[in-house]
Amino acid sequence: MKRLKTDYRGAAALTLATRALALTVTTGVGPRVVSFGSTAGRAGNLFIEFPPDMPRAHGYNLRGGHRLWHSPEDIVRTYQPDDVPLAIKELPAGVALTQPTEEKTGLQKSLKLELLGPRTVKVTHTLSNRGLWPVECAPWALTMFRAGGYGVLPLLPKGDHAAGDLLPNCALVPWTFTDLSLPVWDLHRDFIGINVNHAKAAQKLGITNYPGWSAYWLEGTTFVKHAAVVAGARYPDLGCCFETFTNGEMIELETLGELTALAPGKSASHIEHWTLLDGLAKPNTDAAYAKLASEVGKWLKKLSA
Repeated sequence: MKRLKTDYRGAAALTLATRALALTVTTGVGPRVVSFGSTAGRAGNLFIEFPPDMPRAHGYNLRGGHRLWHSPEDIVRTYQPDDVPLAIKELPAGVALTQPTEEKTGLQKSLKLELLGPRTVKVTHTLSNRGLWPVECAPWALTMFRAGGYGVLPLLPKGDHAAGDLLPNCALVPWTFTDLSLPVWDLHRDFIGINVNHAKAAQKLGITNYPGWSAYWLEGTTFVKHAAVVAGARYPDLGCCFETFTNGEMIELETLGELTALAPGKSASHIEHWTLLDGLAKPNTDAAYAKLASEVGKWLKKLSA
């Protein structure tokens, strides 16, 4: 692993790299993973970077890339600024970054990035309650990508009604502004595709149970993230463990941790694993999706070994 101190728009940052991938995370603000890409692919940074002069959202600088929020979404609690330097702890295979406690919420966010071999990144998201009362919340990991690509939400394996499969295994959760008739949503037997270029306005969809991974294909490179779904856990937003948002200018793949009443002095962590796959076809057909799912299966098998 290579480690290089750098800067991002005038604030300190750190680049971590292997022979297959590289990422940059801010240390002077955030923390945000503002860049992530394959060293072999032609797509460059898969993450979106918003212009420096972009208006703030309820006082929050989106910046771009990957961030940690607390769910359910609330204009005051969720959008607390993260514009100050972080506490930094170097790890043998990465870095741990912790921001100061948010004054209005009493919550403290930290992000730990570890490179597990040349093609896998482990991302640990932690919320700690430094306040005086419990806060009902869940860790919420949001990854924002450049437009122009195709997102994939896998569905659970199909059952057989004749064999006695009589009960549902998941629910789709649309938002008030979601229009499932739009060509943004590409429905298949085994997955839901997200055509980012077809989104002309904000669209969002959640799911209560799925295989635990999602993907985004852009210019021949496929980003995959995995977060374990905890059976019987309580999740935000009518039970969503995964959500996706797009407005045509970008797309988010979002995973959520368990919803708990986080007591003072307690912490809640949520873990994702990331990888990049080069050379796969756009997974907008059943055959291309099957190939992607096969490659993801091999990666997950190595991950659990």
